[in-house]
This record gives sequence, C-alpha cells and structure tokens, in this order.
Amino acid sequence: NVSVDCTRKNTTKEWYTTAGGGLYVAPFRGQITGFGAGAVEPEEREIDGGGLDGHLPDGPAGRFAGALVIDDPIKPDDAQSDRVRDHVNELFDTTIRSRVNSRSTPVIIIMQRLHEDDLCGHLIRREPGDWTVLKLPALRTDPDGTEHALWEHMHTVEELHRLWEDTPFVFLTQYQQEPTPKEGLLYTRFNEYDTLPVGDYIVKNYTDTADTGSDDCASVDYAEFIGTGECYILDLYASPASVETSVPEIARMMDRDGVEVANIESNNGGHIFAVSVREALRRMGNDFTRIEWFTQRGNKEARLTNTADRVQNMIYWPRGWETRWPRAAQRLRSFRKEGRNAHDDIPDALTGVIEKRESGAGWTMRTGTYMRDKYD
Repeated sequence: NVSVDCTRKNTTKEWYTTAGGGLYVAPFRGQITGFGAGAVEPEEREIDGGGLDGHLPDGPAGRFAGALVIDDPIKPDDAQSDRVRDHVNELFDTTIRSRVNSRSTPVIIIMQRLHEDDLCGHLIRREPGDWTVLKLPALRTDPDGTEHALWEHMHTVEELHRLWEDTPFVFLTQYQQEPTPKEGLLYTRFNEYDTLPVGDYIVKNYTDTADTGSDDCASVDYAEFIGTGECYILDLYASPASVETSVPEIARMMDRDGVEVANIESNNGGHIFAVSVREALRRMGNDFTRIEWFTQRGNKEARLTNTADRVQNMIYWPRGWETRWPRAAQRLRSFRKEGRNAHDDIPDALTGVIEKRESGAGWTMRTGTYMRDKYD
C-alpha cells in the first residue's frame, strides 16, 4: 500500500509517497532547477558476453520509474508569436530536456497542435525517429470515405464540418492536428455550383497516378464548357488503394459520368494503369471513352504555382463537396505555396485539368441536355 508520506513536506506543487516516489509541478516557463524526473540511473553494468549494458529496467523489480510530463507548453494566443514560440522550444532544448535522471526516463508531451513550429512540430521535424506520435484528429476519414467523429458526445460529424467551414485555420490546426499557416496557402477560395449551367461541354477525366509511396491515386471527372473553358467537377476518386481496387473504381466513375476523353499521366507506371482502365471500360461495354496517356515532364512546383489562380477561378465544385470528399478538401485547404507538402496528388490533378483545358475539343461534343437525358 502506498500513501502520501506525511513525514515530509507536501504542498499542492510538491508531494511524496511512502514508497519513495513523488510529484513536482511547475509552470513550463517557471522555476524547475534542482529537480529531476525519474529514478536515478545506476552505473552501467557488465553483461554476459562482455560489454556494458546501458539499458535499464523500469525501476526496482521492473516497476514504473517516473516520467517527465509536459502539458500544453504554449497557449493558443501565444502560438502565433515567433518570439514566444522560439522561447518555448529553446527552453525545452536547453533546460527541460536535462531534467531527466536517466536515459530511460520517458518524456511525454500532451498538447493540441497550434502552429507548424510549436514544440511538437519542432521536435518531429528535428528528431523524426526519436518520438512516438499519437495523433487524434477530431474528424477521421476511412479509406472508403466514411467519416467518424472522435468524440460524438462532444461533436457530431455535421458539427465538425460547420466548424471547418466557419474557421478552417482553427479546425485544421487544433481539431485535426494538421497545423496550417494563416498566410502562404496556395488555394484560398473555391467556386461552387448547384446545377450545371446550360451550354455545350465535353466530359473529361484527368488522372494522376500515385508517384510517391504516401500519395493517393487522384482521378477527377469534369465538364469542360466550350468557349469559356470553365470546368465543373462531376466526380472525384482519391485513394491509396491498390491498382486492383482503383482501376475498376475509376473505370466505373468514367462510365457513369460519360467521360469522352481521359488524360492519364504515364509517369511511374501510368501507361500500364491507363491500359488497364481502358480494358476495364471495354469489359463494361464502354466503347466511347478515349484513353490518352502522356508523360508529365514539367516541374511540378512551378506547374502548381502557375495554375493556382486558374484552379480557383476556372474550376467549380458541386455544393457540399467538402463533405462528399473530405480527404481532398483537407489537402487542398492546407496546401502551401512554399515548403514541403506531404501530399500533392489532388492539387496535381486539378493542375492537369487546367493544363488540358480545351485540348482535344474535336471529340464529339455533348450538350448539357443530352448528357442529363442519357446519364442521369
């Protein structure tokens, strides 16, 4: 049995147990000198076979031997201050880190993400292999697109989407744990539509096959209006699923939307992917969708930057698209102009839509009325 050791001084900030343990509490930027976290590490001892053992059990008889716990080291109001943020990070590096009594003493940081370079961001970037990251986003999306709220008794999926729409910076940073710069985003607005306008258009597809291990295969069907060049998104597929899954899904999407011409990037196996999609379409009895594959040779960063204005001005999304395709919405709303972006699949597909605008206009032109009669 362990209880508070009444023979020693105990306060709200410092108290001890009869088993020799204790707790010391201090503000992160307060006075913490003279105290150490965890059991003191004994000297290294010889192990069988020679050499020294510097790895220690967790205290006597393998019991927990203490930890250094940091809870909310910075306030939301201070997170946008470079001076305060740098001070917190420097304090951890120069003072807090040295407060452990053993190399085996764990350091646990509990906080909501507030900035790209908050303490968690600072450590993840500088020491990526040294930290175990437990990330709990308020809104989680399964690979099949199903959404779940982390704590439904607090926020429903619908309420989280309203928060996302009202305060995208706060939602992505503090609720989703995906810090997003207030300035420097590549896309800041998105056009929406309720119904397709009257006019002549060609139904096209652009597919960006995944070119890195973390990227999705991104494929988008859209109606490109003749004359204006405006592009109205009809459907979108974005998934890290295998080729065996993505090829038939994309083929079904193209057939459903009546795609006339599909442009598929042939980089990194894209040629084989394009042939597979064409074969899947033919098995469905679709003999009107023309598959075009090509090698994308342009500099990706330059392409994305140069087309950003036209992506925002010339592309229209169906109203409610962020709920329908949350994976795409999150990546687009957090994509930055400079610096490293974890995923560029969706932005690259939209850039391709703009680049292919009005190319191949010689294919059979469908009118809005015809498409609605045939495919709706």
